[in-house]
Amino acid sequence: MDEQEMLTALRELFPRAEVTEAMNAFFWFAEGDERKLMPFLTLVTTDEHDRASRLSREGAYRLNFSLTPAEYASRFGPLPKARADWGVVDTGFDYAAPDRLMPHPIYAPLGWACIVRPGRESFEALVPLLRAAYERALT
Repeated sequence: MDEQEMLTALRELFPRAEVTEAMNAFFWFAEGDERKLMPFLTLVTTDEHDRASRLSREGAYRLNFSLTPAEYASRFGPLPKARADWGVVDTGFDYAAPDRLMPHPIYAPLGWACIVRPGRESFEALVPLLRAAYERALT
């Protein structure tokens, strides 16, 4: 799925969420989240935030979303420790690999996962996790 297809799919999946575009990224907030402190989902399109995923490549973007500690552990093992400088965490994953669910390069310690340019099948498999992230954001 290219970036526009993903944006369309996410807007259809979360029609009541508020999407904010800033810093070459899209931030999804649950309806009613007036303070907008933490999105439940982001889509990053450039290396401005980190270079781990090499998003400067043609057609690359990264979909990021929160998981519960149990969801994270069942997929990747224990939550890693955050770096003191909040830099890229070494989880053993190639953060530039396309269409592969993996820990987020920086926010894995907070239970975030990501996928670089997911295919349609991968996206469909992620929908339950994305909906769960949205439900948590509503509370």
